[in-house]
Amino acid sequence: MQNTVLILDFGSQYTQLIARRVRELNIYCEIYPYHHIPENLSDFKAVILSGSPFSTRAEDAPHPDLSDIKGKLPVLAVCYGAQYLAHFHGGSVEPSNIREYGRAKLSAIKADEPLFKDISEGTQVWMSHSDTIAELPTNGVRLASTKDVLNAAYRVEGEETYGIQFHPEVYHTTEGKQVLQNFLVTIAGVEQSWTPAAFVDTTVESLKEQIGDGKVVLGLSGGVDSTVAAILLHKAIGNNLYCIFVNNGLLRKNEFTDVLHQYKDMGLNVKGVDASARFLDALEGEKDPEAKRKAIGRVFIEVFDDEAHLVEDVDWLGQGTIYPDVIESVSVNGPSVTIKSHHNVGGLPDYMKLKVVEPLRMLFKDEVRRVGAEMGIDKKLLGRHPFPGPGLAIRILGDITAEKVRILQEVDHIFIQGLRDWNLYDSVWQAGAMLLPVQSVGVMGDERTYESVVALRAVESTDGMTADWVNLPYEFLQETSNHIINRVKGVNRVVYDISSKPPATIEWE
Repeated sequence: MQNTVLILDFGSQYTQLIARRVRELNIYCEIYPYHHIPENLSDFKAVILSGSPFSTRAEDAPHPDLSDIKGKLPVLAVCYGAQYLAHFHGGSVEPSNIREYGRAKLSAIKADEPLFKDISEGTQVWMSHSDTIAELPTNGVRLASTKDVLNAAYRVEGEETYGIQFHPEVYHTTEGKQVLQNFLVTIAGVEQSWTPAAFVDTTVESLKEQIGDGKVVLGLSGGVDSTVAAILLHKAIGNNLYCIFVNNGLLRKNEFTDVLHQYKDMGLNVKGVDASARFLDALEGEKDPEAKRKAIGRVFIEVFDDEAHLVEDVDWLGQGTIYPDVIESVSVNGPSVTIKSHHNVGGLPDYMKLKVVEPLRMLFKDEVRRVGAEMGIDKKLLGRHPFPGPGLAIRILGDITAEKVRILQEVDHIFIQGLRDWNLYDSVWQAGAMLLPVQSVGVMGDERTYESVVALRAVESTDGMTADWVNLPYEFLQETSNHIINRVKGVNRVVYDISSKPPATIEWE
């Protein structure tokens, strides 16, 4: 793909935010771990080096070979990246006397520098490091300082190489987006051509080329990702797309019939398959979250294999994988620190002779919604909250039983319907209820009860990589709690989760 920006990830918690900000400029970018630099760099117009939790002075610090990048492509090195270029190219990095973390004001901005075009003197930036650049790299020219950081920004004379010790990608750097635009557009000359319409056109054409006359089976969930993937594939191959909606017994209340009805007028070839008993049997007695995910993934593939055999000469399995799934499954530090497994990112078993096609694998969730809107998909469907692939299995902590599923379906239904009734649904990015493996004492009438605790969760986010809990009105929470306890037998206590991501995840398992 032309006009691509390469982001090398050194393990920073902000790397995904860099990608988000670049995409907001209508510029396509891809994230690669620092130890997997693409061999062919011909498609890349610019490179951004991320921050890192490491110190450049540490023995185990990331130390990639940048000889094919530095001085040959425009480079913007952020935080650790800036220190790395200084440390290994003639400068020096030392521990800072003052821990440089939080808001700072950029001052002494060098005049007529394209990186700081339209950036105001004293603009707020965000620092996050304990080392500092004591000496600039060879041919380094200081571009800006702060009160505590002498070399807050620099460039290398004779190259399009820039280093900044602040984070332009975070919200607290008020003109950070302009800094990124200055580097990418003014300095690197990258075209701002990454739009939903362009994505639809190029993706449909590439799908036609990739699939040809082949047939695709695709699992629909009723959610945004699988629906947008299905419409893209339908545009490319028409009736050679066979959509299957599997009831895994872990869906929301009435979801199997509601979703099938939802697809009636969309021109898709959709078949509903009720495999709920098969999934619940596979989960019986299983408590470990990762084991539950893998069991669901295994049965999901088995069901698909059965259905695929009913379609003659099927070649492909379509999936609604999106970029956060891909990012979270490729760890900078190896598979041991992967946050969770995604059954729609890994390889297929040998017995399933299907190739995988993933039209959305390079899009963030909000980009998927914009692409869906471009193709005329109903706003209500596009506004649907994300729902985890393993369904309620990872919202029931501990083992899964049909009774627990029933309880959580009822609780979830009251919560989600309440958000709609109070006109809160569209201001929440994702919401759901968790059934905890905790029994608490309660009183109902003249009787003591010993029943389950449920936790309600509602977060706001743009792509799921970071999220904040939503400050729902007390009156709403009070009403919802009363409705749940009065109407759902087996629950006598409701709590509300006020944790953000990070450090917590959106789901509990």
